[in-house]
Amino acid sequence: MPHEGGKRKTVREAAPKRPLRPTATGWLGRGGGQAVSIQPADEFRATTVQVCGLYPFSVGTGTPMIGVPLGKNLATGASVCCDPISWFQRANLISNPSMFVLGKPGLGKSSLTRRMAAGLAGYGTLPLVLGDLKPDYVDLIQALDGQVITLGRGRGYLNILDPGEAHEAAARLSGEAADSRRLADESVQGATNETDPDAIARLLDEATAHNIRAVKLERLANQVLADAHGRRHTMIAALLTILRSEPPTDREETIIDRALKYLDESHDGIPVLVDLLRVIQEAPDEIRQVALDRGDLTRYKAITENLEASLIGLTTGGRLGEVFSQQTTTPMRRDRPVVYDVSSIDDSEGDLQAAILLACWSAGFGTVNVAAALADAELEPRRHYFVILDELWRALRAGRGMVDRVDALTRLNRARGVGLAMISHTMSDLLSLASSEDQMKAKGFVERSGMVVCGGLPGAEMPLLTSAVPLSVSEQSMLTSWQDPPAWDPVSGHESEPPGRGRFLIKVGGRPGIPIRVELTSAEMEVNDTNKLWHTTSRAGRAADPVNVEILP
Repeated sequence: MPHEGGKRKTVREAAPKRPLRPTATGWLGRGGGQAVSIQPADEFRATTVQVCGLYPFSVGTGTPMIGVPLGKNLATGASVCCDPISWFQRANLISNPSMFVLGKPGLGKSSLTRRMAAGLAGYGTLPLVLGDLKPDYVDLIQALDGQVITLGRGRGYLNILDPGEAHEAAARLSGEAADSRRLADESVQGATNETDPDAIARLLDEATAHNIRAVKLERLANQVLADAHGRRHTMIAALLTILRSEPPTDREETIIDRALKYLDESHDGIPVLVDLLRVIQEAPDEIRQVALDRGDLTRYKAITENLEASLIGLTTGGRLGEVFSQQTTTPMRRDRPVVYDVSSIDDSEGDLQAAILLACWSAGFGTVNVAAALADAELEPRRHYFVILDELWRALRAGRGMVDRVDALTRLNRARGVGLAMISHTMSDLLSLASSEDQMKAKGFVERSGMVVCGGLPGAEMPLLTSAVPLSVSEQSMLTSWQDPPAWDPVSGHESEPPGRGRFLIKVGGRPGIPIRVELTSAEMEVNDTNKLWHTTSRAGRAADPVNVEILP
């Protein structure tokens, strides 16, 4: 018999076998039918009317669907709609209807902006391209039945002393104010002849309303004239800054201001720069008083000598040519899309490019203010504008103090109904200015923007960019990967599409960015073709003979 105190043998029950399951790619092993790759399921998109039985959807898109359709979210594949005006006006996602676009050349910054401009035109917003240097927007504005204004040496002139429609608008507002005053007087006269208390009260209320409207119209008329005067003064100072590479002195700016007012009072018609030069040379008492010549004409000549020399350079040619010396060739309209085509100016003439860009911006913003004043007076319908400022860096580098000029021109009140798109290449363009004050002001353009849209950027840009826009490490890696050069196909002899073309990251404050890919439709291909001059083979040489290229193994 076994000893009872010995070890007992423990018998464990076998665990139940788990049923075999296929992996994500099928059964493993030979004959299992494992798939190397899985074909994605077909995806269909439709409106809520077409798939009403499936609506409301159980899962949202995660991206805003208000604004111009731009493309698909690279992370989720959902559609992304975005533009600064819709996100400010309808979606309340941003506090300022402005956008700053950054990215290396050739990655689609202009194509993205054109997509927004075309979509906003469908919503009733008028695109204003205030200076097209390539040109990138002429075909789009022509397709929208807009106005193309050509400027350049021998091609068109832009008079910086032309107040545009400001004087006409001010006269219209003053006339309406006079009519309101007359109606108020008639109501008061009617009340004095009336015996019914109710009728007297009604007539006095009408008189009060007419007087209030008259005061409002007179205020708007004065604002329009003051704004036109300020913009002309700013433009003259900006041209002098570009010509001298430094801003004019305080005394010179005071002389310019008084000379402009003297011209408005004494000159018949629209003055030009030659008229301003003539007034300064004639030395009327009003100007001599602000010049502080102490009653000495010789001292006055010495004070204004440098100013006269600069104005002579602006009226007779020189680096800035005669583009600003004559009456405006084609006045800008406020009821149609507009583009200023300045593509005839060569890149080697950087000063002229910067000067003409500033002049276009000044003329465009002046027209916008006139339209806003007439709409405030209920004399015209309210118009919203989408202003595009491309190649911003060219104007900023033109000379010391240009950042202040640009800042003064672009500070539009949100109540004006203006959306703003500023486009440049990199943050280095904005922070490479001479003085630290100008660098901080230029950086403020990005910081004040309601949204910042970034394309492919070098890795060295990340510290500069993150100082103005918060970016995560993954977002920085995404932007740097988009700036890689395209691959070269040795068989076809052509480059493939750059990896970052059409890819952008939309940033709003500290929120996570929305990565998108913009794909052009067939209708957009024609107006987005910036290489038209290269589609036809050059007739020089033997272009008709085919060239055979043999690639050896």
